[in-house]
Amino acid sequence: RSTKLNYGPTSEGGESVRSRLNWQARFRGSRHPGIERPDGISAAGQLVMNLKQVVKVAAVVAIGAALWVMNPWRSIRHPAGVLVQNPPVQKPASAVSLPSVDGWHLSAVAEYRLRGRVLGTKRYHSGFGSDLVPIDVAVGWGRMSDQAVLDQFKLSMSNRFFFYQWNEAPAIPPEEIMRSAANNHVIAANDAVRKTIRSLVPGHIVTMSGYLVNATGPGGETWNSSLRRDDTGNGACEVFYVTAASAVESLSAEMDEAVAVR
Repeated sequence: RSTKLNYGPTSEGGESVRSRLNWQARFRGSRHPGIERPDGISAAGQLVMNLKQVVKVAAVVAIGAALWVMNPWRSIRHPAGVLVQNPPVQKPASAVSLPSVDGWHLSAVAEYRLRGRVLGTKRYHSGFGSDLVPIDVAVGWGRMSDQAVLDQFKLSMSNRFFFYQWNEAPAIPPEEIMRSAANNHVIAANDAVRKTIRSLVPGHIVTMSGYLVNATGPGGETWNSSLRRDDTGNGACEVFYVTAASAVESLSAEMDEAVAVR
C-alpha cells in the first residue's frame, strides 16, 4: 500500500520549502518501496530511472572512448629524440607463391621488414588500385622519427604521394629525409593485419613484415614496388604485401610487450 505525503501551504503556486524538505527526508528514509513522490513517481520507479541514466552516460562515455581510439585525425606525440634508429631490412625474395587479391596477380620481388614511426595514413575509396591498396602508410626512421625534427615539417598525403614541406631551411638535409622515410602502399594479407593498419595514426611505432611485390591487374595494368629507399617521385613508393603487423604508442609499451612474449 502506498503512503501519500501531506503538504502544508504553498507559496506562488508551488510547495513550501519546509514541506519539500519534509518530503525529501521522509522519501529518503522510507522503508516502503512503493512510496510516491508528489509527481506520482514511486521510489522504485525513480531507481529504475536513475539506473537508465547511468547506463546512458556509460554508453556515451564508451562510444566517445572508442571514437577517440579509432579517430583517424588524432596523433601521438613523443619526447624529442630518435624513436627508431635502423632502416628497413630488405632481402632477396625466396620462391613464394602469393594469392591473387581482387583480380590482381602478385609477384614477390623482395622480403621486407619495416619498423618505424607512422608519419601519416591515407585511405583511398576509389581510383586506380583502390581495390588492391585501400590505404597508404607513410613511415619514418632515424631522424625522421624524432619529434623535434618532425615538428619543423608540414607533412601531408594525397594522390598516392607523401609530401613534406618546411618554411625556411629543412631541419635535416633533404637527402636524409628521402633516405629516412617511405610511403607504403599496403596490401593486407589477412584480417588481423587489416585491423592493425586501419587503426594506425601518426606517432604509432609500427612493425610490418612481408614482401615487396609487383602487381598485375585484371586489365593488364601494372603497379611495381620500389626497391630503394633513396628514390623520389612517381614509382618511388613500396608496394608492400604485409603478412604480419603490430603497433604500439610508445617505446615503453613496446618493451612491455617484448617482456610479455619472453
